Amino acid sequence: MNEYASGQACYRRIVCLCTEAVETLYALGAQDAIAGISGFTTRPARARREKPKVSGFSSSRIERILAVEPDLVIGFSDMQAEICRDLAAAGVEVHLFNQRDIAGIFHMVRVLAMLVDRQEQGRELLAGLQAHIDAARLSASRWTARPRVYFEEWNDPLISGIGWVSELISIAGGDDAFAELASHAGAKERIIADPFEVVRREPDIIIGSWCGKKFQPDSVRGRPGWDCIPAVRNGMVAEIKSADILSPGPSVITEGLPQIAALVERWQRAQL
Repeated sequence: MNEYASGQACYRRIVCLCTEAVETLYALGAQDAIAGISGFTTRPARARREKPKVSGFSSSRIERILAVEPDLVIGFSDMQAEICRDLAAAGVEVHLFNQRDIAGIFHMVRVLAMLVDRQEQGRELLAGLQAHIDAARLSASRWTARPRVYFEEWNDPLISGIGWVSELISIAGGDDAFAELASHAGAKERIIADPFEVVRREPDIIIGSWCGKKFQPDSVRGRPGWDCIPAVRNGMVAEIKSADILSPGPSVITEGLPQIAALVERWQRAQL
């Protein structure tokens, strides 16, 4: 029986248009299956040295991707839909993930593990991620109060956090100040048109993670009327790097969640 009949065939030349796919494949021990990556890949750092950069994030020259002869291209979200459409038209097999919450991240890991025949490694990775979540929940259970957390994904216009960020805030022991917006996949649907709405909601913690540029806490503290926000008054304005929290892969749990939890703990101890 050949490998196709036995069901053992898997993809061996994968182009990853998104950093979380690269991160996950490395975590599964399947990095040899990666034939090319996006220039916006951030994790793991070694991938940028080891793998050819063949695309941007939302735009690309198709010929550069085709040149590495992929048997599969992995993308993420509607922002990469046109690239994936053009690749499909060129005869390339594509898989476009669209995870927007933690359950979606877990699903992405399971699917990638299956595509590269690393199911056991996938189960181990997911068990480790679940252990991180369980530990954070247990730690948060010590506290009797829950701080209100405003997460800012962009500053002009103001955009609040996406679904998985809101979930992480809750796991870490806080309450998302704009939880009603977190279920919206598109950034435009999470725009806060009136900056004074943030003032009215009185967040205890402000976390900035401006996708693609450095967070400027002084500019946040200097916004008209924001000096009366508890987070500003009490010095609870902090940054989490976008690479740690805005790319929906394992790192949002292993890197982003502990940073949110540390800020919640810092706030809690200030209340004692």
